[in-house]
Amino acid sequence: MKRFSITPIGIIRSEIKSRKDAPLFYTEGAPNAFLEILPAYAEGLHRMQAGDDIIVITWLHRAHREVLKVHPRGDVANPLTGVFLTRSPDRPNPVGLHRVKVLEIKRNRLHIGAIEAIDGTPVIDIKPAVKSNDH
Repeated sequence: MKRFSITPIGIIRSEIKSRKDAPLFYTEGAPNAFLEILPAYAEGLHRMQAGDDIIVITWLHRAHREVLKVHPRGDVANPLTGVFLTRSPDRPNPVGLHRVKVLEIKRNRLHIGAIEAIDGTPVIDIKPAVKSNDH
């Protein structure tokens, strides 16, 4: 299959500095963070506002890409499971999906709610969060 490339549109700025410091899920103590959009893509934020729920799509740059099975939540008591049935960052294409609330916007810098991403994580896209009655 033909390869393709993805260009980051921004970067996460977070208190989390390493994988061992990252909670497994944002509800487990993840801090608020900042999302810095590169100037070339700042116009893509037009009409976004504080209070919006968005999906931040990241490239989990510290993931192990050769992994196909994991013990869910890193607990060996859990049976080995294919990565496509888990939220493990370790997978062939380590794309992260994070639903967050926009707390504040200053030019190309978004202050966002809790996210379990490591400082320096590349952002590859942002989408509006789907409302529960949308299909």
